[in-house]
Amino acid sequence: MDYTVNGHQYVISHSVLELILLLAVWELAWKGFALWRAVKNNQPAWFIVMLILNTAGILEILYLFVFGKRPSKD
Repeated sequence: MDYTVNGHQYVISHSVLELILLLAVWELAWKGFALWRAVKNNQPAWFIVMLILNTAGILEILYLFVFGKRPSKD
């Protein structure tokens, strides 16, 4: 695909666009689960940090498996 921005022409291949889409879906899934757990654990600081930062799911995975405790089954 060709894009023109301010008179400069850019070419982006379909494989790059597919990779970007895959990364967006990957991050959305991890972010949603991690934000849900932060709310259940009453951890607003984690919620705000994960909501603002986009780290390709890395911060969210670390929160889920290292820093965040599992919510109690009440």
